[in-house]
Amino acid sequence: MSGLNASLGYFVAAVTFVVSVRFLLKKRPRFSFISEFTSSFMLVACWLEVQTIVEVGEWAGGLGPDVTLTILFVVLLTHGIICGDASGNPSLAVQKFMKLEATTVTTLLDVAAQFIGAHLGLLAAKYYWSLELTDMHMIKNLMISECSTSLLVSVLQGFFTEFACALILHIIHLNLCRRSALIRVPLIAVLLTFLSHSAKGYTSAYMNPSLAYGLTFHCSGFTFAEYAVVYWLGSLTGMTLAVLLYMGHIPRIFAKNLLYSQKTRFRVPKTDKAE
Repeated sequence: MSGLNASLGYFVAAVTFVVSVRFLLKKRPRFSFISEFTSSFMLVACWLEVQTIVEVGEWAGGLGPDVTLTILFVVLLTHGIICGDASGNPSLAVQKFMKLEATTVTTLLDVAAQFIGAHLGLLAAKYYWSLELTDMHMIKNLMISECSTSLLVSVLQGFFTEFACALILHIIHLNLCRRSALIRVPLIAVLLTFLSHSAKGYTSAYMNPSLAYGLTFHCSGFTFAEYAVVYWLGSLTGMTLAVLLYMGHIPRIFAKNLLYSQKTRFRVPKTDKAE
């Protein structure tokens, strides 16, 4: 229980940092890309602590899988509520670019901020573990140099796993994007938790290039290029196909709808034969 209390304090500290930065940015819309930085930072920092609870807490603290799944869902739900449109996901930033909703400069700034946030989230988690506030964190600190990779299958299998999960996520996200946040945020949190749990024995279904960079790229077992193929190329390919299937074309590349015929908005009135 002491381990969970310490983790709760860590989560609260991460949330407080993000809320403080977002509050300061309200009067500075030009620096909106910093919101992506804080969103990615919170996601990576908190997910790393969830990983610690899964890897160490389940056998050292007697915590069951139901507890860890609940914690992950609460983290994702809190992230969605606090960060709002700042997803902390480079795939979604590129998706906006493909849909002509963002410029090239804005997209590059957002993606760069997301990866910087992910890296600093990793550093923050490592520093927190080094404090060894509980037995769980002391064990994690000892294991940090020998972290276990999330990629438990071949590169090809991993690519198709991330591709399929990203396709499902983005298709549903595109359908929910105009819905109320009260509906969209909880459903996306449930979906992310479900996909992550379902793909636990494959890639953990991060579907987020910067999140995967912060969580597993530093672990041994595969090269940087192999990780990039699975977690970056797989996610981006799934996202691209989702946009194509949802819209019928990719606005940034094709102006013409390739899949769906355009119906006329107004019906032509029928003429009376008697006239």
